[in-house]
Amino acid sequence: MKLVPLFDRVVLKQLIAEETTKSGIVLPGQAKEKPQQAEVIAVGPGGVVDGKEVTMQVKVGDKVIFSKYSGTEVEVDEEKYVVVKQNDILAVIE
Repeated sequence: MKLVPLFDRVVLKQLIAEETTKSGIVLPGQAKEKPQQAEVIAVGPGGVVDGKEVTMQVKVGDKVIFSKYSGTEVEVDEEKYVVVKQNDILAVIE
């Protein structure tokens, strides 16, 4: 199955959270914070959204930082993804 986002939506795959802190402390599963970094898996076509023309600024393969409480989590073929609006993406990591 393949996810194809509509309008200004972007499909992200979250990067894996680190299991140890910089000081070497190992974190249990619940203590790990979900990373806000992700890789772009699919990008919608853009178009007119709420009466405004939207051009997509990200492309497949980009590494991005997105808003902490944004998007909808989905699971496809036992893989977890987050579908967000483009304006929930804060920055592209270069």
